[in-house]
Amino acid sequence: MDFPIINLLSHEQSQQWLEEHFHPEGLSCPRCGASREEAFEFRQTECSQLTVYRCRQCGQTYNLYSGTIFARRQLSAPQTVLLMRGVLQGESSAQLARELGLSRRTVMRIRQPIQQQAVQMQAEEPLSDTQTEADEMFQNAGEKRRTAS
Repeated sequence: MDFPIINLLSHEQSQQWLEEHFHPEGLSCPRCGASREEAFEFRQTECSQLTVYRCRQCGQTYNLYSGTIFARRQLSAPQTVLLMRGVLQGESSAQLARELGLSRRTVMRIRQPIQQQAVQMQAEEPLSDTQTEADEMFQNAGEKRRTAS
């Protein structure tokens, strides 16, 4: 049974969490580095409901997703948070698509870059414990072979 979890997250809290993790030093102009305080609110996107800023120094427009793998994607902040959570927890693309109201194709297009970023950001130092226990494993088995006709 799918659960409409997308309705449980507030847009403001999701946006705040994304800003803390995508832009830890604060949202700034990707071209000249001017802070958000030096920009004015240009407009609000229709689908994702994100504020678009225009830099007063260089005229560049940017939003919360600028400089991330979600740039030029029309996802709301709660959809983005839940999509990242689902991908990193190994949920199926079909289930994520149903729960978030997205197409399966959209989820698949975003899944691979999220997984690649997660692998790059993993710590490389050895684990502190001498023993490690694993219960389950997720492995992409690839595509099915087609029989010769």
